[in-house]
Amino acid sequence: MRRATRPRRTREPTIALINIVFLMLVFFMVAGTLADPLDGGLSLVRTAELEGRAPGDALVIHADGRLSFRGDTLSSAADYAEQMAAEDEEAGRTLRVVPDRDLPAATLVTISGELRAAGADRVLIVTERGLE
Repeated sequence: MRRATRPRRTREPTIALINIVFLMLVFFMVAGTLADPLDGGLSLVRTAELEGRAPGDALVIHADGRLSFRGDTLSSAADYAEQMAAEDEEAGRTLRVVPDRDLPAATLVTISGELRAAGADRVLIVTERGLE
């Protein structure tokens, strides 16, 4: 009499799945650390359905009118424009501003005017995308 042989089970490719999950983990860890974090007490203006890109080196304007750039407090918007122009001629022409949600509009317009007077061709306002 012959014994019935069981068909051999093929091993599932678990090593390949582990490698893929590990690569995804590394990707998201790196992607999450590329951009410098903004100031913790800042709440951004909300907008909906606008296309844009993340701020590289943006001037942060707090609700009380304080100006900060890369964590350092600035005395005027012209200082920010000079720093950006010194780093890169093209970067000094288009400047990004991140205003606090509670910042008065008149203050934002005044600071934008100062940036334009300091030589900026364009002043872009960075906002938070509204979730709807």
